[in-house]
Amino acid sequence: MDESVLNWLMEGDPAIRWQVLRDLIGAERRAVEAERQKVAVSGWGAQLLALQEPSGRWGGGIYSPKWISTHYTLFTLRQLGLPPEDLQAKKACELLLESGFSEDGGINYFRKSYKYSETCITGMLLNMLAYFHFKDERLEHISAHLVRQQMEDGGWNCESYRGAMHSSFHTTMSVLEGLEAYQVLKGEASSGSEIAVAKEKAQRQGHEFLLAHRLFRSHRTGEVIDERMLRFPFPPRWRYDVLRALDYFQGLGDGRMLIGKDERMSEAIEVIRKKRMPDGRWPAHAGMSGRVYFEMEKAGQPGRWSTLRALRVLRWWEAGI
Repeated sequence: MDESVLNWLMEGDPAIRWQVLRDLIGAERRAVEAERQKVAVSGWGAQLLALQEPSGRWGGGIYSPKWISTHYTLFTLRQLGLPPEDLQAKKACELLLESGFSEDGGINYFRKSYKYSETCITGMLLNMLAYFHFKDERLEHISAHLVRQQMEDGGWNCESYRGAMHSSFHTTMSVLEGLEAYQVLKGEASSGSEIAVAKEKAQRQGHEFLLAHRLFRSHRTGEVIDERMLRFPFPPRWRYDVLRALDYFQGLGDGRMLIGKDERMSEAIEVIRKKRMPDGRWPAHAGMSGRVYFEMEKAGQPGRWSTLRALRVLRWWEAGI
């Protein structure tokens, strides 16, 4: 691995540095955790924590305004790797769960307007609650709700209640990330319980949905479904892209592996390789429009987030080749 690129990454924010130490350098756990603790006290993580209101909210709202609301700010902090024990994060977790938990077992921040829980939001919140080790029996109901929402093709779609017949990549990714975070928290994959087996089966079917489409192609025509899937903004928020998917697959396990390298990922891997610049870095891509507190990186310039994640994926893919 190019030492100059590693040095450049290590000149970045603590949220970048601790993941470089863990995933690219293979530093000792003590060094990784010491760097991770800095996310809460300096850089992007500290900036976002400083903007939290006394109520536990960000931006004055639960899900909007985008992208400065409580939901999306906490989701960003989760992606930065804020230490799970952070008390400000736990306060926001409690607020989001109390605001959204619905009778059907999912998350519905809009109960006055919508009868059913929103599957994508439910997956995202389960991801956050599990990551921040938020202890509440309702997490089990949320995960079970997500399993019940799986569609016949193996994925998920937040529009299924409105008649959608084919799964959404965006919703499927959010649900898979949420179920995986919860499985890791509970350690259920090795328990052999009926519930654990059902959740792992749901994950496997979700993986197959993505792989059947080679992560970005129509299963009917073979065409690229959406060119935006081939760009890698950070944070991705609710939108799916192939780097997000590959990063999910490489990260599966934490002691258990649901899936190995699959040939159907190879074309997406080539998409990642081709976007590498001559200096060994990857460019930052513009994110979704909307209000933000600050930009982490400038689109079109070398991006530490895309470089870190691409190198992490390629290191995993090329291991043993």
